[in-house]
Amino acid sequence: MKDFYANFYSKTFCFTVRYKIIVEYDGSNFSGWQRQKHSLNSIQQILEGAIKNFSNEEVTVYCGGRTDAGVHALGQVVHFDLKKEHKLYVVRNAINYHLRPLPICVLSAETADDEFHARFSAKKRHYLYRIINRYAPLTLDHNRAWQVCQKLDVNKMNKAAKYLIGKHDFSSFRAKDCQAKNPIKTIDNIEILQDNYNINIAISARSFLHNQVRIITGTLVECGRNRLLPEKILSILKQCKRSAAGITAPPYGLYLIRIDY
Repeated sequence: MKDFYANFYSKTFCFTVRYKIIVEYDGSNFSGWQRQKHSLNSIQQILEGAIKNFSNEEVTVYCGGRTDAGVHALGQVVHFDLKKEHKLYVVRNAINYHLRPLPICVLSAETADDEFHARFSAKKRHYLYRIINRYAPLTLDHNRAWQVCQKLDVNKMNKAAKYLIGKHDFSSFRAKDCQAKNPIKTIDNIEILQDNYNINIAISARSFLHNQVRIITGTLVECGRNRLLPEKILSILKQCKRSAAGITAPPYGLYLIRIDY
């Protein structure tokens, strides 16, 4: 009888606290977000280890947007559950302490409802791709932007981008190993801004296919190089095959900026 009540109590009154944290990282030397069998160098594994070190609890962390190897984040959203409640500044500071000296940090921490899920509750994701359009080598922005030496026509890139906004079959703009069952996605906005040598491509949508932003960027750069007419974007979409689109831009120019809920 004693074991019955102990088991009943543990199942009925075992509460957990859900934490939502905003994480920033330089993805240059990591294998990407997702935990991997043959690598201990993923952002997910490192965060889980840091949380365990301060809380003495085994946790699984979930992110709002999986990033590939080399991709950066300024506003990655992560959630996890702990059995013990901690002050929010302790959660932030303790995780950061155990992350040192790696280029990963927790910017903020808050509690969330049990129904909140970093991935499935997301309403919109915002990415930024950075291009530096100059011939001189990169110093401060090495591994943080894509250097394109040939002068780009940003007006043509913007014209091409307009054809991608809206709901389309993006089969031509996803990696061959993309596991998404449905290639139809809706892009809400693409904005390309130039400031001297800096060209920033901002893309927003509820969700993306694997490598979609990087393939879009590579294709827009082909338009900027005058190798592809902006109007050809329509033909690329209709062909629904990866070989129709441009190159996949390097990962190190891509940043996950923000996720809306």
